[in-house]
Amino acid sequence: MPREIAVTFDYRCPFARNGHEAVVNAMRDGADLDVRFLPFSLDQVHVEEGEAPVWERDPSTWGTGVLALCYGIAVRDAFSERFVDAHLALFAARHDHGRKLGHEDVLEEAVASVGLDPAAVKAEAWSGRPLKALAEEHTEAVDRWAVFGVPTFIEGDEAVFVRFMERGRVDDLLRTLDLVGWTRLNEYKRTRIPR
Repeated sequence: MPREIAVTFDYRCPFARNGHEAVVNAMRDGADLDVRFLPFSLDQVHVEEGEAPVWERDPSTWGTGVLALCYGIAVRDAFSERFVDAHLALFAARHDHGRKLGHEDVLEEAVASVGLDPAAVKAEAWSGRPLKALAEEHTEAVDRWAVFGVPTFIEGDEAVFVRFMERGRVDDLLRTLDLVGWTRLNEYKRTRIPR
C-alpha cells in the first residue's frame, strides 16, 4: 500500500521548489508514494484579518502567485498526465530563468514547454474551477493542519514545515517523511547554514 502524503506549494518559493523536486524524483525513482500536491497561496497568507481573501478579489489585485497556482491546478486537474512536468516547469520559470510568474505569457510558455496546449490550459485556468480549488484546498490546509507556509509535508494528521537546502534530494525527503510522525520534535533550526 503506498504511503499517502501531501505537500504544499506556491511556485514563488525556492524551498517549495527544492522539496517538490525531491518528491518528483522519488516518484520517478519508484518510491511507493501517493502524493497530493496541495496549492497554498502565499499571497493569501499576507492578507490582513477581515479583508477579502485573494480568491474573492478582482484578478488585478491577486498578487503575483495566484494565477500561477491556477495554472498548476488547471494542469493537475484537467491534464493530469502532464502535471509533474508542468509543475517543475512552472518552478523553473521562476527559479531557473528568473521570470515573473505574475505575467501570463510566462505561464503559457512554461506549460507549452512540456507539450501542453497553452490555450487549453489558459481556458481551464480561467474557468473558475482552479480558483475554487485553491480556495478550498488552502482553507483546508489552514483549518485542518494549521499550515502557514510552503513546503509543508503532511501525512495523516501530522504536518511539518521543512526547508531543504539542496534541490531534488530524495534522501532528504525520505528522512523528513520518517520524522513526520515524531511529534516530540517540534522545531529544529540551524543557527548557521554550513556551506
